[in-house]
Amino acid sequence: MAEIMSVLFFHVMKYKPEDPRNPSNDRFVLSKGHAAPVLYAAWAEAGFLKENELLTLRKLDSILEGHPVPKQPFVDVATGSLGQGLGAACGMAYTGKYFDKASYRVYCVLGDGEVSEGSVWEAMAFASYYKLDNLVAILDINRLGQSEPTPLQHKMEVYKSRCEAFGWNAIVVDGHSVEELCKAFYPCKKKPLAVIAKTFKGHGILDISDKESWHGKPLSKDIAEKAIKNLENEIQSNKKLKPQYPVEDAPSVDICNITMDPPTYKCGDKIATRKAYGTALVKLGNANARVIAMDGDTKNSTFSELFKKSHPKRYIECFIAEQNMVSVAVGCATRNRTIAFASTFATFFSRAYDQIRMAAISESNINLCGSHCGVSIGEDGPSQMGLEDLAMFRAIPTATVFYPSDAVSTENAVRLAAQTKGICFIRTSRPENEVLYENNEHFQIGQAKVVLKNKNDEITLIGAGVTLHEALAAAKALQKEQINVRVIDPFTIKPLDAKTIRNNAIETGKNILTVEDHYYEGGIGEAVMAAVSDEPGIAVHRLAVSCVPRSGKPVELLKLFKIDKDAIVDTVKRILNRV
Repeated sequence: MAEIMSVLFFHVMKYKPEDPRNPSNDRFVLSKGHAAPVLYAAWAEAGFLKENELLTLRKLDSILEGHPVPKQPFVDVATGSLGQGLGAACGMAYTGKYFDKASYRVYCVLGDGEVSEGSVWEAMAFASYYKLDNLVAILDINRLGQSEPTPLQHKMEVYKSRCEAFGWNAIVVDGHSVEELCKAFYPCKKKPLAVIAKTFKGHGILDISDKESWHGKPLSKDIAEKAIKNLENEIQSNKKLKPQYPVEDAPSVDICNITMDPPTYKCGDKIATRKAYGTALVKLGNANARVIAMDGDTKNSTFSELFKKSHPKRYIECFIAEQNMVSVAVGCATRNRTIAFASTFATFFSRAYDQIRMAAISESNINLCGSHCGVSIGEDGPSQMGLEDLAMFRAIPTATVFYPSDAVSTENAVRLAAQTKGICFIRTSRPENEVLYENNEHFQIGQAKVVLKNKNDEITLIGAGVTLHEALAAAKALQKEQINVRVIDPFTIKPLDAKTIRNNAIETGKNILTVEDHYYEGGIGEAVMAAVSDEPGIAVHRLAVSCVPRSGKPVELLKLFKIDKDAIVDTVKRILNRV
């Protein structure tokens, strides 16, 4: 690694060491995040860090954590969960080539152990398809994994063949030869470059070179002193190396204070929130040229195709590779170069959960839209039904979770997401439901809407998406039996408007019934229970999907899982002893 990093940082890369996040700098991603100490050493040699700061490695009050994180100004994305760095590098390279149209290049160092991850090959396919000739992957092939040798060990020609099969230019080099490394980084037209470096873990330290069981272990004092002495004897010059400065051609970008045209719907019209998402995305794209969208080959279902039709040069098709799609979004959003929206079926984000988790650690600002949530999608069956997504995203510390219930609130969710830091998730539905809100209705994150209210309400119903409409239908039916209920639309599930929910529960006999097209675990019901847990006497009753569902018509499935109008009516009567 030492030779690779030296050649990259002081011969190949162009950057301002005093300004690590300059938009024109070359980008560097250390996908093998456990090699963080060599990254910190490079930045100390470049002059950004002081050498004595290296002694604070992994200490509580140090920015030099065990793996790279963006609290370090020279790190764009957190790494350490292996196999994700190249996908983020793809997003950076795509942004540089097609959005910024700038000279900067992107370099990503991967370990041979992480090349077993499928996400690496999703990224390899993406990079070649989009001809990212400004992207270089350096594969550090040191033969040894954490607990045993890697599958291919030093079969360098196999690595080369695989990279070439994925459409990359590939070159095999001696990773400890500075001369070979300097010659390797030649520009490639229309193809990304893979530099496959044969190395030995612990090279230059006779006691540990190419030996197992040294992953993540410090050297003993004796071995360390001997190694340092040997390295000092090999130093031929004390000349201070300096990197080349970049060409300052990255455009200035403003992604703040975006406004978009208001909704133009009519109350009572039936519009699916998934379609309203696509419409809103087009408006947002009209308002700011740095809004981009991507999808995983579901654009005709999520309606991101509307954005593609209006802004084709700002749409990225990621195909059926959701893990890479999330990583690409993270890469595109680094250094505040774009406002990135990525969409697919809500349930398919589950396979990209680690990428989403790492995006939060990366302090990334990305917006994810999951459509086709719940059993209300109907005949496609449980493999296509998002029933775990609220639980997933509620567990992400930087996440804001939107669950709009009509077209107007969906457009507002898109607008707010574009202005909100962190991970934003917008949950959209397949069925067409009535527009509930006037176009000038004001929405805020963490502010629920009381959509139905009477003085003598006896219980508060909370629903979102499809189930909000079922709750309103149930309220009409109950009113005919002289039972008045209050209905709340939470709008955001995280943060949840606990104050509004508590106050309305107190006014309605401290009875709450939540209804959701989601599994019981981790959804609206549990969020509401947590929100009112410090208020004595409030009883929270829940209706949700109780088991793995099946195919059927939407109305049949809502009835089967007791989250439809009739089930709400029956449950309210039971709670109020009106059976």
